[in-house]
Amino acid sequence: MGLSEEGSNGDQRFEVDGADLAAAFLRERGVEEERIAVVWDAIALHTSDGIASREGTEVALVQAGIATDILGVQRESLPPGLADEVHALLPRQDLAHGFSDMIITQAMAEPHKVSPTTFMGDMLRRHLPYGAYPSWYDLIAAAGWGDKPVGATARRRAETPQQVGTLYMEYLEAGDVEGLVSLYEPNAHFVPTPGTHLVGTDAIRKAMQQMVDSGARLKLEPREIRQVDDVALVSNNATLTGAGPEPVLSTTTEILRRQPDGGWVHVVDDPFFS
Repeated sequence: MGLSEEGSNGDQRFEVDGADLAAAFLRERGVEEERIAVVWDAIALHTSDGIASREGTEVALVQAGIATDILGVQRESLPPGLADEVHALLPRQDLAHGFSDMIITQAMAEPHKVSPTTFMGDMLRRHLPYGAYPSWYDLIAAAGWGDKPVGATARRRAETPQQVGTLYMEYLEAGDVEGLVSLYEPNAHFVPTPGTHLVGTDAIRKAMQQMVDSGARLKLEPREIRQVDDVALVSNNATLTGAGPEPVLSTTTEILRRQPDGGWVHVVDDPFFS
């Protein structure tokens, strides 16, 4: 109801506008306020995990039922054949996507009704140009308190995709294993030698320690970069020395991703992909 034409007349998030509309409808028909309060809570809280379940039986059941209907939560607990019977009488008509489209239509027209910290905010962010709508971490950065990611204050972050290579060379020359590891996502993929495919922080840390212990040095010369929003494809001409008797020349293929704190790190780092 909060996404209907009448419900859109309000200035609040769609759940609250829908609850207000329902309450007004019932009040006009003489329903007692105690029952209206239950209806209001059920509608206003129907997307609130962990809250609706504590607000009485009707409120909890509405939230649980809608979670099943849209996201399939606990659908396996339904009696066999029940969903088929319901959908035969009430065809879904791609309900979840239709519902999502209605949210986006309203949010695009009236963004003031959508908080960046709600699931509607996350949906709206995906339909706007990159950076046009703040994320949770953008809000923290703009709060004015100067808070920094815990444990990362002493180490510089790559503010651009181009800076990742610069920091990589600096950390390797300084023998800073943890600095090198900080340039990778926790589940990143790394290929230290042809045919060797490492995944995850622990494996990457061991590889970096071996590089540092060998006295290796790396020279990266930027070749190409393609950035789309918070993802970048980077290619460098790489020269690795010190790890063996002869220099290793390669053309890297690197996929970088912007992190919540604004820094860029590797998702995939393969010097031998080409």
